[in-house]
Amino acid sequence: MKNLKQLLKPLALMLVAFMTIVSCSDKLEENDGQLSADDLDFTASEDMILPLIGAYSETYSRGWEDPLLIGVRGDDVNAGGVGDAQGGFTNADLYNYDNGYWMYNQVWENFYGDITDIVNSGETILKYKEFASGDYVNLADQYIAETKVLSGFQHLQMSRLWGDIFIITNSNVSTDIDNGVDTKEEVMLYVSELMDEAIPFLADMRPNERTDVPGGVTKYTALAIKALANLELENYQAVADITEEIISSNKFSLYPDFYELFKKPGKLSNESLFELQFSDYNTDTGSTNNHLYAPFGPSSWTPAVSTASGGWGFYEPSLKYIKFMIDRDDETRLVTSVCFTPRGIAEIMLDPSYSTLPSYISNVTPDGDVFNDYTRAMFASGKHYLPSNQLTPGRNDYGSSKNFNVIRYSEILLMYAEALTHGATGTIMTADQAVNIVRNRVGMDPISGVTTDDVMDEKFAELGMEWGIRYFDMIRLNKYNELSYEGRTFTAQDELLPYPQAQLDLLPLE
Repeated sequence: MKNLKQLLKPLALMLVAFMTIVSCSDKLEENDGQLSADDLDFTASEDMILPLIGAYSETYSRGWEDPLLIGVRGDDVNAGGVGDAQGGFTNADLYNYDNGYWMYNQVWENFYGDITDIVNSGETILKYKEFASGDYVNLADQYIAETKVLSGFQHLQMSRLWGDIFIITNSNVSTDIDNGVDTKEEVMLYVSELMDEAIPFLADMRPNERTDVPGGVTKYTALAIKALANLELENYQAVADITEEIISSNKFSLYPDFYELFKKPGKLSNESLFELQFSDYNTDTGSTNNHLYAPFGPSSWTPAVSTASGGWGFYEPSLKYIKFMIDRDDETRLVTSVCFTPRGIAEIMLDPSYSTLPSYISNVTPDGDVFNDYTRAMFASGKHYLPSNQLTPGRNDYGSSKNFNVIRYSEILLMYAEALTHGATGTIMTADQAVNIVRNRVGMDPISGVTTDDVMDEKFAELGMEWGIRYFDMIRLNKYNELSYEGRTFTAQDELLPYPQAQLDLLPLE
């Protein structure tokens, strides 16, 4: 294909090339190994990358609802817009679940739609493999393994939300649905075993070292997802062993500037094990592949670049998180993670213990964007904020061209440390050393005698606002008291979302 090299420059550029390929196999008719001009030619081995691109496209094109619903129940995040049209989202944050609320069903459909298309992509690549020879056989195995990693990640996220879910293993989903839902434990075991199937065929390198599919998943992405699944299973020795393998590879390191890690300079850094990639191609007009970051943005601000658009104010760092960070004097991570408004600053100061705040707390970001007061929220997530001066000239959408971090090396280090505090053994370093690598990056003093609570505090500081990590840690450790904050009361019955009513009406979920 004459345009393939151009499409491969960054992976984001490939996404436009493939929007419907993953469903093409439904209409394929084989004729002595050749297909009609309107269909795929499975003998053209160089084209087998196209269904893989489709699998990445499905994964990257996340609905804006997905990360919001995944993360909002943690004590690091509050829903913006109390009492307005997003009342169902606010109620989810308060553990008052309404399974008729549209967002539950939308997220369910987003993930299962992606999983089905990803599995279909793997099956399509397998058809190419039947006619492949030489290096293309190994390449087909690698591409199929990559689809398994992408499918495993999405199964993991769904089971974290709903617990017992359908495991989708082939594009004829009716068979899997007829088998009924699997328990959360079974799903996590499936994800772990799926990663074991994939790992032998994956590239032994960082995602940012790949030149064929820049930033695509590798062996270490699969190991990280396997570690996350075993963390959910509380199989701490497995977590220690898996994360130790990642650490001992010596391929990953923390990006030195925590603030810029979440901005354009931090794209596909040596810290990234998995990252959703987006681009406006550094052009002022034309096609874009962007995530919709508006839900994270302020509805009123005075950006340094006056044409930059604001957002909706749906996702707000909690007062609890902010006070926790102030108490630690965790300046770099607080300034990075939270964008303040004057009203929010005043709210903090209503507490006599915080009547005098550190000078670094300001409604002006380090890049000169001013966050004004707005109704829905008092704070915005700095990890989902792109400074207006980093926008491509002519591109004004909030966060345009910003990547979405998913799994970072700091999380690997902290998972390793936690596993050791639960009694697992490791040889590469101590729990103290792992935690202090993370602390050192942001200028925090080293600590010793690290406990599980210390690791949880470090994860709270380091990974707040990211993919519900805090929430899933707290329910795994039964720390319901942490989630009973700012007037909320959390119980064991609140751990999982209820199945969407629309799915109960359609599927054998009960």
